[in-house]
Amino acid sequence: MFQRLAGLSLAVLMAGPGLAQQAADAVAPEAGTQGVTALSNPEIAAAYAARAAGQPVQAETWMVAAANPLAVSAGAEVLRNGGSAADAMIAVQVVLGLVEPQSSGLGGGAFLVWYDAASGELTTLDARETAPLAATPTLFQDETGEPLGFFDAVVGGRSVGTPGTPALLQEAHRRWGKARWPDLFQAGIALSEEGFAVSPRLAGLVESDAERLARRPQTAAYFLPDGSPVPAGAILRNPAYAATLRALATEGAAAFYSGAIAADIVRAVRDGQGNPGVLSETDLALYQVRERPPVCVSYRGHDVCGMGPPSSGALTVGQILGMLESYDLAALGPGSADAWRLIGDASRLAFADRGRYMADSDFVPMPTKGLLEQAYLAQRASLLAGDDALPEVAPGSPKWDHAQLLADDVSIELPSTSHISIVDGQGNVLSMTTTIENGFGSRLMVHGFLLNNELTDFSFRTHSDGVPIANRLEPGKRPRSSMSPTIVLKDGAPVLALGSSGGSRIIGHVAQSIIAWLDWGMNIQEAIALPHAINRFGTYDVEEGTEAEALKAPLEALGYEVSVRQLNSGLHAIAIADGLHGAADPRREGIALGK
Repeated sequence: MFQRLAGLSLAVLMAGPGLAQQAADAVAPEAGTQGVTALSNPEIAAAYAARAAGQPVQAETWMVAAANPLAVSAGAEVLRNGGSAADAMIAVQVVLGLVEPQSSGLGGGAFLVWYDAASGELTTLDARETAPLAATPTLFQDETGEPLGFFDAVVGGRSVGTPGTPALLQEAHRRWGKARWPDLFQAGIALSEEGFAVSPRLAGLVESDAERLARRPQTAAYFLPDGSPVPAGAILRNPAYAATLRALATEGAAAFYSGAIAADIVRAVRDGQGNPGVLSETDLALYQVRERPPVCVSYRGHDVCGMGPPSSGALTVGQILGMLESYDLAALGPGSADAWRLIGDASRLAFADRGRYMADSDFVPMPTKGLLEQAYLAQRASLLAGDDALPEVAPGSPKWDHAQLLADDVSIELPSTSHISIVDGQGNVLSMTTTIENGFGSRLMVHGFLLNNELTDFSFRTHSDGVPIANRLEPGKRPRSSMSPTIVLKDGAPVLALGSSGGSRIIGHVAQSIIAWLDWGMNIQEAIALPHAINRFGTYDVEEGTEAEALKAPLEALGYEVSVRQLNSGLHAIAIADGLHGAADPRREGIALGK
């Protein structure tokens, strides 16, 4: 019981122009291009049919799952031609930045988790945006020291951090690429120049954000032609983005971090039309991708691994699962309110620790080991032993390598973002979550792409009752994130790659999907289509229009305040066992394709 009909959004998706034909036609090669050929319509249609039936797409050799058919098609073509998962990711990201610009792109950042089949090693790369060197801790406060309203801070240059995505594309290719770098941009260039059909999702989001998009002339000209939101099915061309991609294909990431593109990014940020920022060409020139130690936790005989600070994802997912390890969720089942009590209160406890301790560990000492220590998680898990909702939660006291006093964070993190999962023909596995933060980011458009508003992921306050907040803004610092790209291993070998969009709810989406897959025995498509029930700060959010609504009364009887609302995740996953099993979130437009 308690499974969402995975085809609920299928009719909406197919109501627009034929995405199967679009995905095939739009990546047809221009004369003289290499590595970009049309995909057949039945392959795309089969991906939709499998999702509608609640079954994963199955393949033997390679697979890619992401949030838009055109992007998946571009990545699939790279894998078909023998490229690596890193190569395919570049093609996917480049197209996502065009067809799903509200969620990710060159103007944003990402976290990447990589399993290397040859060495058996796990690598995590941090391409999170950085605060400009001229930024001050009070950047998001008014003249009285009070925090700005969220969108007062977001729209314009004030919220823009130094983008990391272009540097990550180049670094991933340097480490693991096999295909020619210029070839990986050809699908994006062709789609930008020839145009793509606006999806129903993009059209709806443009319409809902039209007032803010209209504040910037370049942004308005693209998304609101003739003063009206671009409609679903309209053919949208972006020659400026094509020119940017050609520069990257020719010159590498240096074309973005120096020269004309960098100068124009800085000019747009510092102008900001009443909300200027402080990003400089020096910030762009100094940007570096950082390799971080993976963060792993043991759960049901598996190692669940992901990105450490400045991401809070792997730590918080790991804490939730670590606290639940001693409870028999399988016996309770997905329809049990008591199962969701355990999951919800474990999440609340983990989020309490997240708010107190988690931030960029280059700037703030963190008890990373202590937060996942078995004895500490067992002590926190003992708080779940009752039979009703915890009346209140508080941060725990994990072991520190050295002492530190911190106050609870009050930062805001709203949903957006996109996730990519890929397995290539050599057995390499990639899980990457990518974002420009809020939908449409800062609403500043430069050279065909949107700039992020990642700085608003910092706490707008610097202290609470005189105690510093870990996630306060500081020059050069990377804001805390909830992005949770994850690879699950069994006996050292990868068995699952997944991640999601959804702001701070990403953590719950990923943890719930792992529980559904490991504890409740669902196939991976069923697991990510399972109706959401998320508790971060006390209120239990249950997904509107799904069987999760049946939990409202039982959860209220346990003492929770319950809110029925839309919970629009963007889970994309690949399970690896007896072949490859790909899954795409039915709440979004994505698909999985493989061979």
